[in-house]
Amino acid sequence: MWLERGTSKDSKPRYLETFKHSWKIIVFAIVLMAAFNFFSHGTQDMYPTFLKEQHGFGNGVESLIAIFYNIAAILGGILAGTLSQKLGRRWVMIVMSLLVLPAIPLWAYSHTAVMLGLGAFIVQFMVQGAWGVIPAYLNELMPLGARAMLTGFVYQVGNVIASPNSTLQASWAEHLGGNFSLPMSVIAASVAVIIAVLVFFGKETRGKSIEETD
Repeated sequence: MWLERGTSKDSKPRYLETFKHSWKIIVFAIVLMAAFNFFSHGTQDMYPTFLKEQHGFGNGVESLIAIFYNIAAILGGILAGTLSQKLGRRWVMIVMSLLVLPAIPLWAYSHTAVMLGLGAFIVQFMVQGAWGVIPAYLNELMPLGARAMLTGFVYQVGNVIASPNSTLQASWAEHLGGNFSLPMSVIAASVAVIIAVLVFFGKETRGKSIEETD
């Protein structure tokens, strides 16, 4: 009985100790998740409003474009997640993030529904492609002692940091007379570069067993 109690006590996650010894990884992951949430929400949340208010498209056209770029997001996540198993987590996230940059003019500054839809397809393919690596990357990055808790924790804190995105873009667009192109493109380009730099200096985790502690 005493042996069982001792074993049970030792097996409990030591969160404070984990935070103390792994705080650099935790801070890195929070900053990365803040950038990633700006990346996804910054390219998605205001896009339907951009299509309706700036371009005057109806609900039908806006819905078709949204369906189109959400299909791209699914495909990008599947492809990039698969490639990261062969090429490594870091390089796939870096490449997918940076490939958003040449698509921004098409995505934010085109004038026809077809070209805007094509731009949105490319951008969301790349954005969610980079995101497709994140579930494995975060789990491999976090220390074993608190992996389940910390993976969700760093994501949610990063999400909170990025939560002003829509308000920021809307306020900026209003200041520009209803022009969403500049706010969307600046945020998308900025966080694409930030993600690439952060991941470049981060750890490569491909091939790491989830049973490993470091």
